[in-house]
Amino acid sequence: MAEPDAITRWWRRISLRAKVTGVTVGVLALGLVVTGIGTMPILRNLLIDNVESQLPTLVTSDLATITPDGYGAFSVTLKDETLGLADYFVAVYDTGGALVYAGGGAPKAVKPEFPTSYPLARATLDAGRTEPMVLRGADGSEFRAAVAVREDPSTNITYTQMVAVSLDEPDRILATFFGVFTTVALVTIIIAALATRGLVTLAFRRLGRVESTAMAIAAGDFSQRLTDLEPTTEVGRLNGAINTMLDRLDAAISQRDRSVQQMRRFVGDASHELRTPLVSVRGYAELYRMGAIKPGEDTARAMDRIEKEALRMGVLVEDLLALARLDEQRELTIEPLDLRPLAQDAALDLRAAAPERPVTVVDMTAEAHPTDPPVRSATAITRPAPVTRSTPTRGRIPAILRRRPRDGDPVPEIDFSEAIVAPVSTPPIVLGEENKVRQVIANLLGNARRFSPGDSPIEVVVGADRRRDVGWFSIVDHGEGVPEQIRDQIFQRFWRADSSRTRDTGGAGLGLAIVASIVRALNGSVQVTETPGGGATFTVSLPLAPPRATPEHLLQDTQPIEPLDLSR
Repeated sequence: MAEPDAITRWWRRISLRAKVTGVTVGVLALGLVVTGIGTMPILRNLLIDNVESQLPTLVTSDLATITPDGYGAFSVTLKDETLGLADYFVAVYDTGGALVYAGGGAPKAVKPEFPTSYPLARATLDAGRTEPMVLRGADGSEFRAAVAVREDPSTNITYTQMVAVSLDEPDRILATFFGVFTTVALVTIIIAALATRGLVTLAFRRLGRVESTAMAIAAGDFSQRLTDLEPTTEVGRLNGAINTMLDRLDAAISQRDRSVQQMRRFVGDASHELRTPLVSVRGYAELYRMGAIKPGEDTARAMDRIEKEALRMGVLVEDLLALARLDEQRELTIEPLDLRPLAQDAALDLRAAAPERPVTVVDMTAEAHPTDPPVRSATAITRPAPVTRSTPTRGRIPAILRRRPRDGDPVPEIDFSEAIVAPVSTPPIVLGEENKVRQVIANLLGNARRFSPGDSPIEVVVGADRRRDVGWFSIVDHGEGVPEQIRDQIFQRFWRADSSRTRDTGGAGLGLAIVASIVRALNGSVQVTETPGGGATFTVSLPLAPPRATPEHLLQDTQPIEPLDLSR
């Protein structure tokens, strides 16, 4: 970028108040100068026209008295007429064109240089002209003149009479006008400068308050606010914008402080989580080096512990990498997904990992249509507590899901047979990335499994809400639940209700943080509520896919699920 020149630097150093005052006074002065310059030629022409309008009357008047001398010549004397001799000059020529007389005007006035010869024929020709003649004085002054051929009635002598009028009077009037105009203009400019300075100072008083507030904010006082918020004025809108900026600045600073605290806690927790298995591995290595671990069974046991700690560190690192990738906000592959097969797959996976736990999938979008043939699809239904899928109450968890397991209930078995499902009114087809949604379901199911008794049921409820334009699924457990006062904290990284860091419940406190990050990246929401009868219900809502973007096979019912082999 080029450096500004000297004029630009000088202009930038001037205050805004001085700029406004200077520009206003400069424009006013320029207007007065242009007015004066434009007025003086017009006024001079008017004065000259006035002088020239007098010449026809003067030149045709009897201004001279002709006295013959008896020898064919004559003498001339001027008459003191209305205008007076000081106002004009007269020259008289005889029939032959010789100058007989030249006089008139003030005693010390500069006289025009009349022609020494003016023939009668030329005078007759010039007398018919409408424009006056121009004569010059000895000092270059200008005169206006007119000529007329006259005849004295008493003597019948024909002569030529020329009258000239000086332009000194118009020039004197113009000089007086220029002096008066200049004086008035200077006084006007001075008064305008003082008035403009006062008005600008008064108008900029509110800007001064803005300046003082900005200086206080720059000094660190972010509690300052401006009170003049009149929306019809520029300063009022500026004050409103500054207040809004300060509010956002306060929010950003608060968010930054929270982020710093979370980052410090995150670093501390991550260091602790990684240090614990590292200490164990190092301890076993030192014991082996010191010979405290004997070959054989002790060595195998030590290697087993080292392997488990390494796996534990690997899981933690993978979770941290997953969160880091989500924080980078990489572009996801968004496509229409049917939540029902995803829920069924996750239920089968959980049943394979924990065969003793009842797991039920509930489709809240199914409605009874007696006239329509039923559609058959595979689903994960548990026994002995099957769920009637064709007539659930929309938007409410069925009563059977609220029942806690009783002592002595038989261990449920997995049924891979096809279940009868009614046609779907609003299929839960959402926009998302399949692997990410599966990870969310798996993390929530793992959380429900970890924080509920081993024989209590878990329900996966799938539904859709066309009014809110979202599809949702809920993971319902019947464990100890989540107290309301910590529901906003459970999605933070490394946060666990058990602050003592014991491993009884397992995990590093990253599962729900990953869930929140994925749902946020998919433009969805996640919330936790209390399960009727006790427990926690995690509900994830994702935007519904528009019908035109949904593939035809997804608009049909759930596709069959391949049987899961649980044999060992």
